[in-house]
Amino acid sequence: MQTDLKNSRTRMNLMRAFAGECQSRQRYYQAALLAQQQKLIGIERMFRFTAEQEERHAMVFWKLLQECAGETVEIEAGFPADVYEDIGQLLDASQREEEKEHIVVYPDFARIAEEEGFAQAASKFRAIAEIENEHSTRFAYYAGLYREGKLFRSDDAQQRWICLNCGHVHVGSEPPQECPVCSAEQGYFIREAEAAFTSCEIMKQ
Repeated sequence: MQTDLKNSRTRMNLMRAFAGECQSRQRYYQAALLAQQQKLIGIERMFRFTAEQEERHAMVFWKLLQECAGETVEIEAGFPADVYEDIGQLLDASQREEEKEHIVVYPDFARIAEEEGFAQAASKFRAIAEIENEHSTRFAYYAGLYREGKLFRSDDAQQRWICLNCGHVHVGSEPPQECPVCSAEQGYFIREAEAAFTSCEIMKQ
């Protein structure tokens, strides 16, 4: 059983994972900027939210490389060039990449780490794989809404929409073109259930 990280495959996989998470973070920030330009503020915030989580994943892997401090870890890796101008394509590409990490990449890294005797690394790979599955689901959800023209439309006439700028809640099948409180454009509205902290009132009861 391998116990020396410096001569292990896990060492290379940790660096691959670190590089991959850094790549994901930057891709999602670029996607957020594009969404902002297209005035899709809910999508922008979602990409930024996910990017910040990818940054934290990178730091998890970075800390596990502490034993290799001062060394250069040579790796071979490929990363997606998802340079799209269409938000739908960006969402689809992001969903596929997260699904790949969940199903293929991190489970394989975890298996290798376990075989080499690095239980902590194996545990982190598996835990982050599950988070990537949540990311995949998130991207698939918004890709579906975007493709179906339902980002700002619902079949439920009692749908609750929240303005991300001021917190105003609108009830109806569509949010207003302009927030009646702060005058923010429709792109600031998302379904209230999608917003952070909106379950607090339910939890209080």
